[in-house]
Amino acid sequence: MSTEEIAVKEVPKSERERGKSGEASGRIRFRRWKNRLAHGVFLMATLVGVVVLALLLADIIRKGWSWIDADFFNRFASRIPERAGIKAALWGSLWLISITAPLTFLFGVATAIYLEEYAQKGRLSRFIQLNISNLAGVPSIVYGILGLTLFVRWLAFGQSVLAGALTLTLLVLPIVIVAAQEAIAAVPQSLRQASYAMGATRWQTIQKVVLPYAFPGILTGTILALSRAIGETAPLIMVGAVTFIAFTPGSAFDGFTALPIQIWNWTSQPKAEFHELAAAAIIVLLAVLLSMNALAIYLRNKFQRKV
Repeated sequence: MSTEEIAVKEVPKSERERGKSGEASGRIRFRRWKNRLAHGVFLMATLVGVVVLALLLADIIRKGWSWIDADFFNRFASRIPERAGIKAALWGSLWLISITAPLTFLFGVATAIYLEEYAQKGRLSRFIQLNISNLAGVPSIVYGILGLTLFVRWLAFGQSVLAGALTLTLLVLPIVIVAAQEAIAAVPQSLRQASYAMGATRWQTIQKVVLPYAFPGILTGTILALSRAIGETAPLIMVGAVTFIAFTPGSAFDGFTALPIQIWNWTSQPKAEFHELAAAAIIVLLAVLLSMNALAIYLRNKFQRKV
């Protein structure tokens, strides 16, 4: 075969290679374009939430910051905006959380330990797990109706702090159970086996190995659930939280109001000054929520270092 014939045959082969190379380059450029498109879509989705939140915070601070002073914390609600404060509402919220927090933690962690460590994996455990997951998504107003029926009427606690705290406990309990279960399930099985190999019982293994390892996750889930509880309004309205009281609760059986109730009441007033008072109360409520979240992060990091 002559040199010219070989050259004639190699030309089509070179063109095919160039064609394949071009197709490969096109696919790579298309994949890179899709990657940049996905990056842009996700960035936009993130910015929508951040920008809206920033605008809301800026508007709230602009309206309410000038109303926050020492008297704002020491005055009760009033029909005159200049004399109104959040003393009763702030103390009511603190009473609610001081009862809700230990009840939620104890019942939530105990239930999670039973489901993860003691319950046999079968239909009953799956049924319980399914109901807990469904209860976590039930609207809060439904828990308010349950609290009104069970605690206010049947148990005759009346429209008290205790009835409100128990209702909030039912509201956030499924969230704490799910968070505690995930934290306990994340404990490596090898740690349990090592404990059993040393002769420890199941409870000793849970007490000395499982709970210390899972405690940061349990604590974080509990405090974040309580952050939701302190901002709830609908269940407290259902169990009878009043919108105007001029005293702070002296016991768990006294009447009460709470910060979300006070904010809702002020926003429903026609005067613009009450709307500014509501913005000031929202700032205080956000400060409480951020403080609780900061505490959760601090405790989680502290116990993670110990583990």
